[in-house]
Amino acid sequence: MIPLLVFFPWIKQHQIIVDMFTTCYMKRLSLALVLWALTILTGCGTLANGRGWGQDATLFPGWDRVGRAALNAALEPETWVPVAGAAIFQIGSLDKNLANWAAKRTPIFQSQDNADTASEALQATSEAACVITALATPSGEESGDWLLAKAKGLTVGIAAVALTEGTTDLLKYTTNRTRPDHSGRDSFPSGHASRTAACNTLATRNLQYLEMPGGARTGLRAGFLALTLSTGWARLESKKHYPSDVLAGMAIGHFFGAFINDAFLGLDSPKNFFFAVEPSKRDIYCTLHWAF
Repeated sequence: MIPLLVFFPWIKQHQIIVDMFTTCYMKRLSLALVLWALTILTGCGTLANGRGWGQDATLFPGWDRVGRAALNAALEPETWVPVAGAAIFQIGSLDKNLANWAAKRTPIFQSQDNADTASEALQATSEAACVITALATPSGEESGDWLLAKAKGLTVGIAAVALTEGTTDLLKYTTNRTRPDHSGRDSFPSGHASRTAACNTLATRNLQYLEMPGGARTGLRAGFLALTLSTGWARLESKKHYPSDVLAGMAIGHFFGAFINDAFLGLDSPKNFFFAVEPSKRDIYCTLHWAF
């Protein structure tokens, strides 16, 4: 969230840009995604293994696969980095101070109302990206096979989002934290952040099965990450959440999006993150690799 203040401080002097972002821009972005998808929406063909996306989705993947998927999802930076950030914000008054500063200055969206509107638009864009990328994946040549595979694959995504929302609601009820604007006692964690993170994680996973240049894939991955970060920051400027609420929501959303997708979709996702510990006689070597 903090990098937004570094890269976009000039927005404060350009109200017309802010207005476009909070109203027309997100609608146009959603429309652009739809138009892009229409060119490849047939999703015909098969994956490299000869199967279709969603074809091997199952309710019974086996405990070994479930365990590996849960561990990998927990170890991915998109899960543990927000958790660490949320913990850091518990030091002193960092959490409240940044929340108050963002809501008072509104450096990106210029007003709390604009920020609230933008968070809704950003979340809707993430949901659209999740569905569009899923429909664009190759799921077979025959219409019957295609429909069945898509139904199974989309069900996995729906389950991931549902578990994200269920966990978010349970924590809201359990923690009973008052929002910064005192509009309710359901501040922790942020539902917008968790749902957006889950959708963007699923969309990012889907990109792995689409044929496109590597640069385009990296650009879209960066765009989905920006959607998640922007949604979280919008919730701060709208005075609905504290930074730890948003960061916890991002971690929850990514974890369930990655875990459910990798465990139940029945596909072996290429691993962008790798961590290994190798002991020697005198030292312990740790290897960390994250290919964005």
